[in-house]
Amino acid sequence: MPNLKDTQNERDDRKIAIDRVGVKNLRFPLRIRDRDQSQQHTVATVTMAVDLPHQYKGTHMSRFVEILHAHGRELTVASIAAMPKELLARLNARKAHVEMRFPYFRAKRAPITKAEGLLDYGVIFEVNAEGEEIDYVVTVEVPVTTLCPCSKAISERGAHNQRGVVTLSVRFRQPIWIEDLIELVEASASSQLYSVLKRPDEKYVTEAAYDNPVFVEDLVRSVAQKASSHKKIRWFRVEAENFESIHNHNAWAVIESTNKAEA
Repeated sequence: MPNLKDTQNERDDRKIAIDRVGVKNLRFPLRIRDRDQSQQHTVATVTMAVDLPHQYKGTHMSRFVEILHAHGRELTVASIAAMPKELLARLNARKAHVEMRFPYFRAKRAPITKAEGLLDYGVIFEVNAEGEEIDYVVTVEVPVTTLCPCSKAISERGAHNQRGVVTLSVRFRQPIWIEDLIELVEASASSQLYSVLKRPDEKYVTEAAYDNPVFVEDLVRSVAQKASSHKKIRWFRVEAENFESIHNHNAWAVIESTNKAEA
């Protein structure tokens, strides 16, 4: 092979370091074990990055993809956890970041007829490394139904309701199942979502939401309360967004754990 010029290793004289540089929107097969001990096969959208000292012109982009493919034709949670340290060593970096976003499916039964269907959730695994320190964050994006308490209180008939999404990110003391986080969120909403509902189910879901109205503020507070008392969670951030049915804007609220010492 000819001795080709290595442009990335040339010096840059601007003396400006880069916080993160790498690859993103790279799709790759992923295998996840669920709470029932079965295997779920999905596709992750991958982001990989390292820091770059001010004196270097560029990073070595091909090495990110090589590290990814070195884990075989299908990623696992173990391979995700190992990648940041591999990036540090291979790219001679101080900091490394790996993020995997993927759809996660659960089989859910309708509340009355028990008709079964799959419902998808968004999940993010994020791992950051700096020296010997490793930081793990797991995020779930959970669709829910909310019904407005004010609308119920002032209306003679009905109340406005809408879909929303709750994004819960956690750092954990012990490994925690994705399903546990999803259920924590769903228990805080006016109602869960289902992919298959027959008429008796639709009646039940509609009335259940009416009996359990929540503002977006109520929703984040309820999730925060449950996360704060969960023995496996040491830090959390919860964001709720309602896609308002009577407005052309969304309602939104955020709570982040104040327990910085343990985080």
